Amino acid sequence: MEEEREELKSFKELGIVDELIEACDSLGWKNPSKIQAEAIPHALEGKDLIGLAQTGSGKTGAFALPIIQALLVAKQAFFACVLSPTRELAIQIAEQFEALGSSNGLRCAVLVGGVDHVQQSITLGKRPHIVVATPGRLVDHLSNTKGFSLRTIKYLVLDEADRLLNEDFEKSLDEILSAIPRERRTYLFSATMTKKVQKLQRACLRNPVKIEAASKYSTVDTLKQQYRFVPAKYKNCYLVYILIEKSASTSMVFTRTCEATRHLALMLRNLGLRAIPISGQMTQTKRLGALNKFKAGECNILICTDVASRGLDIPSVDMVINYDIPTNSKDYIHRVGRTARAGRSGVAISLVNQYELEWYIQIEKLIGKKLPEFSAQEEEVLLLLERVTEAERLSRMKMKEMGGPKRRRGGEGEEEEVEKFQGKGKKKSSNKKSKRQFV
Repeated sequence: MEEEREELKSFKELGIVDELIEACDSLGWKNPSKIQAEAIPHALEGKDLIGLAQTGSGKTGAFALPIIQALLVAKQAFFACVLSPTRELAIQIAEQFEALGSSNGLRCAVLVGGVDHVQQSITLGKRPHIVVATPGRLVDHLSNTKGFSLRTIKYLVLDEADRLLNEDFEKSLDEILSAIPRERRTYLFSATMTKKVQKLQRACLRNPVKIEAASKYSTVDTLKQQYRFVPAKYKNCYLVYILIEKSASTSMVFTRTCEATRHLALMLRNLGLRAIPISGQMTQTKRLGALNKFKAGECNILICTDVASRGLDIPSVDMVINYDIPTNSKDYIHRVGRTARAGRSGVAISLVNQYELEWYIQIEKLIGKKLPEFSAQEEEVLLLLERVTEAERLSRMKMKEMGGPKRRRGGEGEEEEVEKFQGKGKKKSSNKKSKRQFV
């Protein structure tokens, strides 16, 4: 069986039609990834799927290609629904669907919070083929948008399924499952498998094929993982030292709180580094603006909470720094999966202080290995202490001017500061117009 899989070297051998092969080629997908090679043949046979694969391994293509190929035959509005736990991932999934189906006029609707409800309703009125949504906003439209239903969908996809099964989404997910037909194809995809995913497969999948293109909790071989045990009072010094040492890299720095993203971004800017924050406290427009600046290379350091840890595909990310160790060890897998994607190499460095040691030990247990230490001479790092301390002081002063952590969500102070991070200029629209061949 393994020999057969090794022989599958092209999308054509998987059963993908020529026009979609051309679309893959235009995206730079020369050969299928492991999860695509194993999932697509089963999907084309009409099977339900549970796909477990490392983040960055091509999961979106593994479900998008079979769905679009079936749509080429069926040509039906509201053909598939894809659920995502985060707004940014939903937008990214829709972009990939549109890119693959652009020559055939595929239409997508993205339903996420933080965006005008009426405009989304107008998009739904145009009867898109694919609906990509976060659960809460989808339930909102199912309840309140006249004429909209998912009673005709043929495919349901739960991407990052383990996160969708958290308590935050449980009620919405139940409502969605009760509003869609039982006769459908269902795909669950995730980088991590949990008991909740196993429970859901019994509830809403029929004789699914389980594809494990990765071990239960694994990271890719091209990812170089390291840690550094640091005194809490010098953590910012070590962060700045690493970012200066690897100044040519594009980096994502993960923190535990929204306030920390703003503080660190301001501190790094005070030191002349091109950092920009993104967190759940920012409006959707500002979050997308920050991502666009980062993707375009205008800022090469993204300071973020776990809102950015799921599914985002930013090919240029060279390094992930865990400034704060995640309290849930599984979140580590998703964070470090932002780099070393699709066969590329990458570095992940975790800064660990005495208060986080227990959480870090859980991560090593999860991935099944001890990580090497990041090499740095403390004397050399502490040469930065005076500059970093002053930059921290200026950052705290600025945050106090902005209203501190108690300001209202999306308040004026934060909006003004994020504008400064992002600079001026209009954000390019991601909407694409294409020939209408689907009906």
